[in-house]
Amino acid sequence: MIDVLIADDQAMVRDGFAAILGVEEDVRVVGSAADGVEATEAAVRLAPDVVVMDVRMPRMDGIDATRQVVARTSARVLILTTFDLDEYVYRAVTSGASGFLLKDAPRGRLAEAIRQVHRGDMLVDQVVTRRLVERFARAGHGDDPRLGMLTAREREVLRELARGRSNVEIGEALFVGEATVKTHVTSILRKLGLRDRVQAVVLAYEAGLVVPGTDD
Repeated sequence: MIDVLIADDQAMVRDGFAAILGVEEDVRVVGSAADGVEATEAAVRLAPDVVVMDVRMPRMDGIDATRQVVARTSARVLILTTFDLDEYVYRAVTSGASGFLLKDAPRGRLAEAIRQVHRGDMLVDQVVTRRLVERFARAGHGDDPRLGMLTAREREVLRELARGRSNVEIGEALFVGEATVKTHVTSILRKLGLRDRVQAVVLAYEAGLVVPGTDD
């Protein structure tokens, strides 16, 4: 069972999300919050697995709340908003969010997004994924010394991961099985001290492992 906390400043939105998730057998809504302060306090008190977080909320916005939740709990954060501006996506990811989904996505996408984030998979809506990473990675800081801890194969996997490819696609590109890819991804996250695939992608671009605007 995946315990979920919903944070949104509109009661109708909170109730709507709760109703959508209420029919899922493996998802349970354990609480809700109307602003970032409430979201942080509820996350600490209720220990949810995933926090569905709106961006624009009073007292404390969803970006700052995400930073607090990630620092104080083990919950993963799924940013859910009507805004697809690069600034919000980038700030959300660098604050520790594990996913970003637009509110106009199909209703069935919410539950699957929660499952993906809970598994530690990368989830950034395809509308914004590439321009998010590429735009802000252009100001990267160069090679990250942590990359030296990776094997040659792990660097290849990280490069493919940064291009937005799934485990299956990475396996096909590198001629290895999906289970082997999963093992490499787990090792990469452990060595680099990262929470999930989203952070790995950001690091790969910022470190220059993948050059924005290229697929080679």
